[in-house]
Amino acid sequence: MRIRDLPGLGVSLALHAAIGVALALIHFQIHAQDLSLAVESLFETERTPDEFTREMSADTQVSETLSIVPGGGAVGASAVAGGSGTAGVSQTKIDASQSLQDPTVVVNVGDVTIPGLDQLGNDLGETQVAGEPTAIAEGYGAALSRTTQELVRMLREDKLLVVWLFDESESMKDDQKEIREQFHKVYEELGLVVERDPKAKREKDVLMSAIHSFGESVRAVTPKPTADISEIRSAIDKIEVDASGKENLFNAVGKVVDQYRSFVTRGRRKLVLIVVTDESGDDGQGPLLDEAIFKAQRARAPVYILGREAVFGYPFARMRWKDPKYGLDHWLTINRGPETAAPETLQYDGLHERWDAFPSGFAPYEQARLAKETGGIFFVLPHEEQNLVGQADIDRRKFAYLDLKEYIPELIKRKEYEEHRNKSRFRSTIWEIVRLLNPHNDKELQIREHWYPTDAVRFKEEGQLSFQRALRAMGLLNQATQALEKIKPLRAKEESQRWRANFDLLYAQVLAYRVRLFQFLLVMDEHLNNFPKPQSDQHNVWNIQRTTEMQSPTDRQVKLTKVDVDELNKQLGLARTQFEFVRKTHPGTPWANRAEFELNHGFGMQFQSTFRDPRYERVNSEIKFPTL
Repeated sequence: MRIRDLPGLGVSLALHAAIGVALALIHFQIHAQDLSLAVESLFETERTPDEFTREMSADTQVSETLSIVPGGGAVGASAVAGGSGTAGVSQTKIDASQSLQDPTVVVNVGDVTIPGLDQLGNDLGETQVAGEPTAIAEGYGAALSRTTQELVRMLREDKLLVVWLFDESESMKDDQKEIREQFHKVYEELGLVVERDPKAKREKDVLMSAIHSFGESVRAVTPKPTADISEIRSAIDKIEVDASGKENLFNAVGKVVDQYRSFVTRGRRKLVLIVVTDESGDDGQGPLLDEAIFKAQRARAPVYILGREAVFGYPFARMRWKDPKYGLDHWLTINRGPETAAPETLQYDGLHERWDAFPSGFAPYEQARLAKETGGIFFVLPHEEQNLVGQADIDRRKFAYLDLKEYIPELIKRKEYEEHRNKSRFRSTIWEIVRLLNPHNDKELQIREHWYPTDAVRFKEEGQLSFQRALRAMGLLNQATQALEKIKPLRAKEESQRWRANFDLLYAQVLAYRVRLFQFLLVMDEHLNNFPKPQSDQHNVWNIQRTTEMQSPTDRQVKLTKVDVDELNKQLGLARTQFEFVRKTHPGTPWANRAEFELNHGFGMQFQSTFRDPRYERVNSEIKFPTL
């Protein structure tokens, strides 16, 4: 059997299930004689590439030809410099999963250098300074020290009004406490500089400050700007938690600039904004980002951001939360990326939306642009968050600048970004695949992995739904594979190393995820056909467990699908070859990290019974989830 017959496996399983022979628990109302006719007709029809570019409906047919070729040996690897440079917080609960594992990846670690305090007395002057969209900081202490130097530089020329903007989310409480404890250092150091500067000493209240906080709206914590440092410190403790869960950062920046524009003009002061947040903001998709940049530029107000690194190619991260009543773990979604104007990598992991928090090496796109275009700095703070998925390895993956210099995101307006992308067939095809395989937009791509009931009747119903979704997803992946193979010759002409890496990883993933879905179909078929008992009387649910060991097709499945162990291993080998190509071609980058993770994570599937606390069913009605 040739490679092109692999999609027939899914079709055969689905149709065979319908006749009640192989999958007796699924009732699809078709006749046995329809099976061979249906398969033959699918093989005779060639799918056109135009179908890929259209929205897929729920009744999408599985593509009948795979056309897979090894990617590693045929793709060029010349390195060319990269380009020139989002969704709201979800409160949806996702039960804790035992299968979530931290990826084990080792990356080159770049040296982190923060200028020392001995440079504070240098008369840098206030010339036009280009912003830094990504500056690695070892913690709040290092970031605040560098911020102090920036304020000293500006104090040489102007009196200042420094407005601190704090995120009101609950997850920021620990950060606010840490900043409050180190706050005095900034003002003590600035005070020393003022005392030593004759010009500054003659000026009254050369440095004034104000505290604001933002969530769904922006609030003034200090009634008016003040030079009283104790008032500033105590104001941090007064920051409330916004129950809405919104972080409208760019609206807040625009309003603060508007509020203090006349104040700084009358007082001949320079306005400086310092934002402290652990999310990427909820209002950066619309016009508010460009409006905030325009207002800050017009006011000559640099924006400094103490924030978190963007998740690689993905808008979200997941944080563990333990409910106070039952002590059960839940997963809450927070906004944390991506690093580009639009996602350039898959939002899908072969069964459902991504659950990882792979670091990108860069700041979130909107915040990076805000800092860069206003002459500020985005400080990437360490992920000292014990409840963040993937935290154990995030701490070990600080990317070296030299490793990422050819992969810098394009920090241009979204409209320009989209125009550049759409002019390229290579880039626009990659984007179409990312868009098409987005489970946040297409709920049919959400294939259940956990908490299947042990009751046979209920399992049949839920297993049937997952089986059908897996078949449809296989069809989309087949189309994605065909589309990528058509643009493969264009890879050598692509100038951006970043977009080459996007292609390389995406190609490996669509190859591998077909194998993952095929494994899912095999184990679901076997479970529905035999329905074994749970491993323990206390177990009340079945989970799909991912494993590095591949499930071999049974004799019955080989007869139905004409795909044996050799063919399955061949498919897996193609995917592994492409992942290895990504690792070797893009070492020390997020793309290589993801490839390493996929290789270690495995593509095999098996059912495993376990116990799920019944109290999870009560949480939604009895407990209010926090807004992070």
